[in-house]
Amino acid sequence: MTQTIISVFEAQQKHKYTLRNSNSAQRIDKLKTLKAGIEKYETRIYEALQSDLRKSHFEAAVTELIFVYGELNFAIKHLSSWMRPKRVGKTITSLTAKNRIYYEPKGVCLIISPWNYPFQLLISPLISVIAAGNCAILKPSELSPATSAVINALIKECFDEQEICCIEGDAAASTALLDLPFDHIFFTGSTAIGKVVMEAAAKHLTSVTLELGGKSPTVIDQSANLKKAAEKIAWGKLLNAGQTCIAPDYVLIPQNRQEEFISEYAIAANKLFFNSNKQINENAYAKIINERHYKRISNLMQNATENGAKIAFGGEKNESNHTINPTVLTQLHMDAEIMKEEIFGPVLPIITYQTTDEAIQEINSRSKPLALYIFSENKKNIAQLIKNTSAGGTCVNDVLIHISNPKLPFGGVNSSGMGSCHGFFGFKTFSHERSVVFQSRMNVSNLIYPPYENKYWVLNWLKRLM
Repeated sequence: MTQTIISVFEAQQKHKYTLRNSNSAQRIDKLKTLKAGIEKYETRIYEALQSDLRKSHFEAAVTELIFVYGELNFAIKHLSSWMRPKRVGKTITSLTAKNRIYYEPKGVCLIISPWNYPFQLLISPLISVIAAGNCAILKPSELSPATSAVINALIKECFDEQEICCIEGDAAASTALLDLPFDHIFFTGSTAIGKVVMEAAAKHLTSVTLELGGKSPTVIDQSANLKKAAEKIAWGKLLNAGQTCIAPDYVLIPQNRQEEFISEYAIAANKLFFNSNKQINENAYAKIINERHYKRISNLMQNATENGAKIAFGGEKNESNHTINPTVLTQLHMDAEIMKEEIFGPVLPIITYQTTDEAIQEINSRSKPLALYIFSENKKNIAQLIKNTSAGGTCVNDVLIHISNPKLPFGGVNSSGMGSCHGFFGFKTFSHERSVVFQSRMNVSNLIYPPYENKYWVLNWLKRLM
């Protein structure tokens, strides 16, 4: 395996110099090839996602394939303008010069993707890789083997391995890949593994984009419409059985609104994911990826209740098919493990607060989250929460949807990630912004050359102009 990886890497290192000279039409053709390949493999992709995560066809379409098609179409439409050198303003030292920013490919890139959205979270950055004119090695997660196998077949059919290659394997394959001096690494996964990736990249001074996670809070205030808030939060929390990096991780709500919210959340969860006989609808509700993660979430629930938390809704589990029903926890002790780590499952803790300042203090006592959700009709409260907290992205009176707009950057901050992706921001991520100055024949910069005698008037002049 290691020798294969090295061989592919060396071939891509040679080929990157060819790709850097590709024009927009050539890159668009490659994106269209990828799109046609995905269309051909659609049925197999849906079957793989059903096998790995029990994702329904509809959920897989919305969150995986349609998302990717949107990214592809957006890149195909705008790539020519993205690649065009950008004009920038002049300074006194370049008064007569032309100043431009050129976007050049970084070279050979590595994409390591997770298992929770195994198709979308690999193909989306690949679109940006191709748009920016790079080579890439792809490492899908071994925890979603069916989707990994389909992606491998798709990539082999669409691309030569000296340009794009998919490497399947376990952590040993990832370790072998991280030993190589890539020009850029794009990693999506946990904060803990993100640190490992960044440490490996530092050995080669490789630039990185880290799409991580964290405990994304949801703040509900006195003015919020609880019925609408509960339905949106239930959808965002329970989509993919909570295995979403930007899922609402916990709710902050005024004490006097807690019971009503729980009631509305239960109504929404039953409506969305249960059938008529009040059993989980497995045609709509995903399973936990594997036994290890099932036990991890189960242990978090047990630890919480042993520390005094109450199950206000749900709590049922089925180990045989790795299903954990939608669950709400109240009366949580802040030392409970579930309040220390990202849950990544369908369990929603609720914390009560008295004032907006108290809610802000609770959010800021933790690492900066990947997402912050605010449900309020009070513009002052909304402004106060946005101004006094930090998060990768924020939605007001909704959840998750900010990730779907390719005109917005998506990414974390500090422990929830670094760098951004999607649309032009993804193109920039895999490009080097190269500054280029074309000096004219008429050059005024020689005014600052030696000898300096009788030139102090130039300093006063520059102070006024700068």
